[in-house]
Amino acid sequence: MQDVKPTPREQLSRALFTLLLLLPYTLAFMLFVGKRLFRGKQQSLRDAQRLGLWLSIERKGGLLLHCVSVGEVVAATPLIKRIMLERSELPITITTTTKTGAERVQELFGNSVQHLYLPFDLPFLMRRLMRQVDPQKVLIMEVELWPNLVHTCWERHIPIFVINARMTTKSMLRYRKLNTLVSPILNHLSGICAQGQRDFDNYLALGAPTDRLFLTNNIKFDLPKVPREPLYREFRTKFDMNGRQVLIAGSTHDPEEKILLQAFKRLKAKFPTLLLILVPRHPQRFETVGKLVESESLRLIKVSENQPCAENTDVLLADQMGLLNQLYATADIAFVGGSLAERGGHNALEPAVFGVPVLMGPSRHNNPQICQLLAETGALQLVENEQHLVEKAGRWLADGHKAHEAGNAGRQMILSSTGAIDATLERIFAQ
Repeated sequence: MQDVKPTPREQLSRALFTLLLLLPYTLAFMLFVGKRLFRGKQQSLRDAQRLGLWLSIERKGGLLLHCVSVGEVVAATPLIKRIMLERSELPITITTTTKTGAERVQELFGNSVQHLYLPFDLPFLMRRLMRQVDPQKVLIMEVELWPNLVHTCWERHIPIFVINARMTTKSMLRYRKLNTLVSPILNHLSGICAQGQRDFDNYLALGAPTDRLFLTNNIKFDLPKVPREPLYREFRTKFDMNGRQVLIAGSTHDPEEKILLQAFKRLKAKFPTLLLILVPRHPQRFETVGKLVESESLRLIKVSENQPCAENTDVLLADQMGLLNQLYATADIAFVGGSLAERGGHNALEPAVFGVPVLMGPSRHNNPQICQLLAETGALQLVENEQHLVEKAGRWLADGHKAHEAGNAGRQMILSSTGAIDATLERIFAQ
């Protein structure tokens, strides 16, 4: 941990940030207490822990890894499993800010790790968290540069790393305007493991110390090499999809489902065996998306109904969490969501690792390196609108050989791009 003391101006900047955060914290606390007093309802563990209450610490020491939500938890999973395998003596605490992130931690790791919700970034809450967990090191996955979290680790001489660090140009320009708040954060980090050249350059432009900034590449490339065929057979048989052409749309947002449904109806006229699998990003939208499908007069089956698709089924709605990767393995073509909607695009590697060719919209700034490399191999194509979806999906549906070649090129690129986990672990445990 670097002993670079904040200047008075930097200390004032963090104090102002803390004061601004106190207002929403106070309102949330009053709402929490009010519901317990006047409604008699037991509040969720998430509400309490976000307020710094009932942290339920069972394992001290080891590593504390912060993941914002589902995406970060999934991306960090191969790294976590390596640490559990090679350094089994280290307890692992994973913090998230969302309920869906917490649920994914439970699905993936059960009781082998400890889960907590990260409290508001207030000094007294972060000190309490670090005092009770007492980690040897703190790891932040991709983003979330919280001033008081980093400052508390610095005060307690706890090394803190940003791993698979992502810094878009837009974020860099925004952070640059808050230099007196951001500068101490960068100076107090023990290491920044950038996931790509863009992220490395943007951290450098922000003033990150060069001796603690490393280009370790993207952990997401180190996906478990799961054979496609067993999953393909299992899910195709379970949902009676054998003989069907399958277009999957994963991690979708509003209004992507409506665009996809319109494109699907046009494609279905030319490819009558086509089945659309819809996987909304957020579980609270499952019901809304289901009603949208029915409003388009399309025949719908839900995964939760646990029944096979009929011959005339148009859409299979994945209304359960944790199935996306397996469903990608069953598809002929994948659309990756958050890319026609302005969300920066989700992880195109998830279908590509199974050799499935990928379509994405123009919003892809979350993973530009991944998208660029897949596009260069021909495994990913850009679609700007419904018409593009129809045209480009139609070409791959009409020529399965070309679709297979494109998907296989993406898979081979992924297999040749591993090593980020080794490089990241080397930096984390060098100190």
